[in-house]
Amino acid sequence: MQLVKLHRTVGVKVGHVQVGGGAPIVVQSMTMTDTADAQATAQQCIELAAAGSELVRVTVNLPEAAAGVPEIRQRMVDAGCMAPLVGDFHYNGHLLLTKYPDCARALDKYRINPGNVGTGRRRDEQFSTICKVAVDNGKPVRIGVNGGSLNQELVVAKMQENTDRDLGKSSEDIINECMVLSALESTALAIESGLRKDQIIISCKTSRPRDLIGVYRALAKQTDQPLHLGLTEAGMGTKGLVWSSAAMGVLLNEGIGDTIRVSLTLPNPRKHEEVEVGHRIIDDVAHGRFISVPDFGTGLNIISCPSCSRVENESFVELAAQVREMTRDAQAHHITIAVMGCRVNGPGETDDADLGLWCGPSTVTLKRKSVKVGSFSYAQVLPRLRAELDQLIAARIHETSAAS
Repeated sequence: MQLVKLHRTVGVKVGHVQVGGGAPIVVQSMTMTDTADAQATAQQCIELAAAGSELVRVTVNLPEAAAGVPEIRQRMVDAGCMAPLVGDFHYNGHLLLTKYPDCARALDKYRINPGNVGTGRRRDEQFSTICKVAVDNGKPVRIGVNGGSLNQELVVAKMQENTDRDLGKSSEDIINECMVLSALESTALAIESGLRKDQIIISCKTSRPRDLIGVYRALAKQTDQPLHLGLTEAGMGTKGLVWSSAAMGVLLNEGIGDTIRVSLTLPNPRKHEEVEVGHRIIDDVAHGRFISVPDFGTGLNIISCPSCSRVENESFVELAAQVREMTRDAQAHHITIAVMGCRVNGPGETDDADLGLWCGPSTVTLKRKSVKVGSFSYAQVLPRLRAELDQLIAARIHETSAAS
C-alpha cells in the first residue's frame, strides 16, 4: 500500500528501485558478514532480499572488501537476486572507489559519512572525490550523517558560538543542529561536485528516538531530498523493537521518510528480523496505527550497535546481551550505557554515554563520562563495568539527596 506522502521529495533511482518522489517506502538492511568473503556475503544478501529487503548494504572498508564486491554482485545475479547493492564507505572510500573501479561499477549506491572522510580541506576534497566517482559511474549516493561520528570542527565551532553568545543550548541541541547542518552543507558540496538532486539521499541518524524525531522534522523543512530513516543503533529485544517503532512510526505517520532501516543487535542467523520489523512498521502506519513516543529519558538506557560487518568481534553481541542481563536489577537513575562494536560509531557514542564499552577485536575499552577507565578482555570487563555502574548509581543517589 502506498502511503500519502506529506513531505514531497525528489525521486532517486537506486538500481531499479526508486526512493522518494512519491514511491512506496523502501525497506533495507545490512549484511554482517566479512565482505571480503564474497560467497558468504552474497548468500546473506540473497537471504535478506528474500526476506523483503529491497536494498542490501555491505561494508566496503578494506581493499579485500572492495575487490570482492564484483563477485558478490555476480553471485547475486546468478542466483536471480536483483536487489540493488549499496556500499558503505568510511575513512578510505575515496581511495577504494578510485583504486577498484570494478567495485564502483558493481555497486548501485555509495554511502558517505561526511564526518569521517577526513579533516579540513582534505575532508571536502575526499568527499568530492567520492561524489565525482558517483558522477562518472551514474550512481546515487547517500549522505549519511551520524551523531556518533560528526565533523568535530563543526561541533566545536557551534559549541563555542553557544558559549560566546550565551545561547543556552544543551549539548544535545547543538549535536542535533550540527547533524542537520552537516547534511545540508554536504548536499550542497555534492551538487557542486557534479551530482544531481535526483542522485542524493540524506540521513541524519542518532540513537535516541526523541532526537531522531526532532532532527528529521527539522531536516524535512529544509530539503526535498529523499530521507533515509533509522536509529544508529536501536538495541536488543523489546527495547530495540519499541524504539524503532516509536521513532520511525511517528515520522512516517507525519509523511517524513522514504526508506527505512531497522538496526537491531542480532546474531547472524536472525538478520532477517530487521527486515520483517521494518515492513511491520510501515504496514502499521499505513493502516493508521503507530506507537506514540513515551518518555525515553527515564530509567536505565542501554544503547548497542546493530549487528553488521563493521563489528570487529562477534563476541560483542553476546557481551551486549550479558550487559542487559546484568543490569536488569539496577536502580537506573537516568543512566545510559553504550555497548558499541565498531570503530565508526564507537568512539562518539561511548563518549556520549555515562558508561561506554567500545568492543575491539580482542579487548574492550571501558569509559566513564568519556574518560577511559581501561582496556579489558571480554571475560574481564563485566565485573569492572558493574563496579563502575554501582559507583555511578551511588553518586546519583547522593546528588538527588543533596538537591532535595
